[in-house]
This record gives sequence, C-alpha cells and structure tokens, in this order.
Amino acid sequence: MTPRHRFIAALERRPPSGRVPHFELVFFLTMEVFGKVHPSHRQYSQWMQMTEAERELHRDDIADLHLATAERFEHDAIFLHPNPGTLEETCRLIDKVRQKSGDTYFLMVHGDATFSIPKGTDMMEWAAWAYEHPQEAHDLARRRVDDALERARKLKTNGGLDGFALCADYCFNNGPFLRPEKFRELVTPYLKELIAGYRELGFYTIKHTDGNIMPIIEDLVSCAPHALHSLDPQGGVDIADVKRRYGHRVALIGNVNCGLLDTGTDEEAIASARYALRHGMPGGGYVFSTSNCIYTGMRLSRYNLILDVWRREGNYH
Repeated sequence: MTPRHRFIAALERRPPSGRVPHFELVFFLTMEVFGKVHPSHRQYSQWMQMTEAERELHRDDIADLHLATAERFEHDAIFLHPNPGTLEETCRLIDKVRQKSGDTYFLMVHGDATFSIPKGTDMMEWAAWAYEHPQEAHDLARRRVDDALERARKLKTNGGLDGFALCADYCFNNGPFLRPEKFRELVTPYLKELIAGYRELGFYTIKHTDGNIMPIIEDLVSCAPHALHSLDPQGGVDIADVKRRYGHRVALIGNVNCGLLDTGTDEEAIASARYALRHGMPGGGYVFSTSNCIYTGMRLSRYNLILDVWRREGNYH
C-alpha cells in the first residue's frame, strides 16, 4: 500500500495491516532540518514584489519542501500550506505536488468555515455579539459554509485533492469557548452541513480542535467527520476512553502529548507515544500524531524520539 492508501484505510476504519499511518498537521522545523523557512512564515509582501519567474521558483520550493518533509519523517499525508493562500495558488500547489509525487501521499488543505475561539482582544465583543444578535450570527455562519462549499466545488474540478483539515479550534484546556448548548446552536448544525457537503463531493474530512472536547464530543462525532484530531491530553482527553466510546464511529488522530515533548523527560515522551499507540491501534482507525503539531521551538530530538517508538511498536501483526 502507498502512504495515501494506508491513510485512507485508517480514515475509513478498515481492517489494519502493516504500520500505523503517521502525519503531523504542520511541521514547522523546516529551517532546522532543511535550511528553509516554512511556507506559512513567508511574507506576502515578498510575493507581491516577485516576478512571475520568481513566483514559479517559489511554488516549486514550497512543493519540494512539503515532499521533503513527508519523505524524511515518513508522513502518509500532507497538509498543504499554499502561500499566498488564494484559490489559484492552492490549485497550483496541489498540481505541483501531484506532478512531483503522483498518488504517493494523501493531500489536504484547510477547509473549516465554522466559528472558532475568537482572538483574545476580540473575545468579549464577539461573545456579546453572538448572544445579542443571534440572527446575524446564523446568517454569517450560513454564508461561511456556502462559500467554503463553493470553493470545494472548484477544487474538486481542479482535481488532485483528497480532503480537508477543519482547523477551527473550539476548546480551551478546561472546556469549549461556547457553552455546549450555545455550541449546538451556532456551530454544530453548520459543521454538520459543511462535512456533509464535503462528503457529497467525495472529500475526506479531519476535524481538528485542541483542548478539552469532552463536553462537545458527541456533537463533533455526530457531524460525521472521518477523523478527530488532536485528542489533546493537556485538555484531559484520554484516547482510551474516546476509542472505547467512539472508535466504531470515527477514526482518531493524535494524543501524543506535546507538552511532554517540550518540558517532560525522555521517558515521559516515550510513555505518551506508547499510550497513544496501545489504545489507538486496536481494530484500526488510528493515525499516529502529536496532540498539536511540530511547532517552532520544539526539540527535533524529541520528535525523532517518538518516531522511534512508532517504528518499533506501531506495527500490526
């Protein structure tokens, strides 16, 4: 099986074989590993000053960097980060990665349209608006879903894309940013419609949110994403519990504790990786991943440490 096929098999919760699939939502340590700035950290002002020849080199460089990361760290899927993130440049990047790698990797882009945690400076104002002007909030939520599905239809016509990572964060470590009943009013129906629309177009969906999702996990699962990411242990999410309760309905991605990779001991990082594998693997439907991403400042040695655990112990027999 190709990496792409392994990843899809996990998303579809088919009987497992071989090694557990692996990917990271983002790998930001590209400067340390490859001597190149991550695509999402590049300045739009530079793009605006480029000639078309320079832009083409920039596109190739981004595609090559995504592929080098996937090959180096054995990722089965790639979350593409076009820069700039226009529809045209997104299509160009998908095309380039497909031309360079064929169907080797599962390709996804960001595709969430639902309300996420507002910026700290805007949180009080947003919350007051959502509670005081519910019809405006619903109208905006509807337009955002409609726009996202229209974009998806255009990406479908372009071809080459496998799915979407839905990266609206809903939760802090102590729970959702909206009370569950308000979440069910302003987010759940629109998330459900968005995912249903993506599925109808033939796309896979991975719903990402950090933090303590347990008060709203039934809402998330009821929206029928193919997988949940990141199953954040720093938010009290226990993959053993989630697997037992929901593993027959949705694939699971993540749960290796990023906090321990940063501040814990080697032994604690290894134990977290083992726990995620031990409880995520049974019956398939699991993708090995950290509980967030490989972010700027994380020690590369720690990532390599948990990958060693995955290579040794993340194998079906």
